[in-house]
Amino acid sequence: MDFSLSEEHLMAQRMVREFAQKEVYPTIKEWDRKQQMNPAILPRMAELGILGICIPVRYGGQGYDYITLGLVCEELERVDSTLRVVMSVHMGLNSLALLQWGTEAQKQKFLVPQARGQKYGAFGLTESGAGSDVVAMQTTAKRHGDVYVLNGEKMWISLATKAHNFLVVAKTDPSAGHRGLTAFIVERDMKGVTTGDIHGKLGVRAGSTGWIAMQDVEVPVENRLGEEGEGFYIAMSCLDNGRYTVAAGATGLIRACLEDSIKYAHERKTFGKPIGEHQLIKQKIAYMQQWYDAARLMVLHVGWLKNMGLRNTRETSMAKWFATDHSVKAALEAIQIHGAYGFSDEYDVERYLRNSKGAVIYEGTSEIHQLMQADYALGYRRDRPLRCEMPAYDAAYWQAEAINA
Repeated sequence: MDFSLSEEHLMAQRMVREFAQKEVYPTIKEWDRKQQMNPAILPRMAELGILGICIPVRYGGQGYDYITLGLVCEELERVDSTLRVVMSVHMGLNSLALLQWGTEAQKQKFLVPQARGQKYGAFGLTESGAGSDVVAMQTTAKRHGDVYVLNGEKMWISLATKAHNFLVVAKTDPSAGHRGLTAFIVERDMKGVTTGDIHGKLGVRAGSTGWIAMQDVEVPVENRLGEEGEGFYIAMSCLDNGRYTVAAGATGLIRACLEDSIKYAHERKTFGKPIGEHQLIKQKIAYMQQWYDAARLMVLHVGWLKNMGLRNTRETSMAKWFATDHSVKAALEAIQIHGAYGFSDEYDVERYLRNSKGAVIYEGTSEIHQLMQADYALGYRRDRPLRCEMPAYDAAYWQAEAINA
């Protein structure tokens, strides 16, 4: 059993850490207060290859493995959650779904420009009345010859006003329950597609969150992802990848709380000595260290399972549940350690707390994951093979140039 990271892992980690710390951190408070996304972020992430970090080179990516994706997400959220959200949506919920389920033509048309960062991808599943209860969605898709006509509205969509392509799940057979859902790639410039931003969020304020409305949008059959009726299974496989990035990011947020608290505990003095020498402060630091170590091991384990091409729905759910729940706890403890300063935006810990709360809601609430884990333990839930399983990481294939390059 080898827990060491390769030189490739460490190189990617250093590159992303330097980008986040030097180029994003100095102005993140300003953009958070403005409740706007820095327009330079996405182009810069594209330039560095981050937006295609674990997509094969033949499809425009960098050819790194899934463990690298987790390390990248940890480093991004160490600075701010908005950076990791980009990876969760563009990579986890969209690009990796194209890699898993897309035809070769779809990969060339949509995946290649997304991996290169020439276009951005988003994911449209949630609606105003359909979150955990996916089948409650109202968006419909009716086939008319060579096109599907989509009608409906998706809410709480990250990158809604930034993305070029949306992976949208809609009902093609309302009477068939979860077997009546189908997935489509909806392009922004299609007639009838409109988007908008949502303001006034508690956290992730420096990011883009909004809505997508579709009115009689004609989507060609060749933009259908998978077969008719596979939308639920495609969406769940997307969530396996998205939840992995969320868990990795939450691990970075725990680390942020820990490192900032250690720094403050050495600087702040009470009763004639640094507060780090007080036992109850030590207790909080120790808990945060424990939570970080445990979350990181869970995330690395999931990354290894993905590299091996092994099903990881249970393990990903556990990692997401644990890391996000404990990122909230770590942020609360960090604020307590900082005292009155933790209650102001002079220090970063108040932003960590606001950002942490979203991740225990999106991509499966903590309650949903708790029920999933109970069902696995009790034997009520078993994962069935999918028609298209996520491909295992093959270094030779991932890093090989495209045959027609």
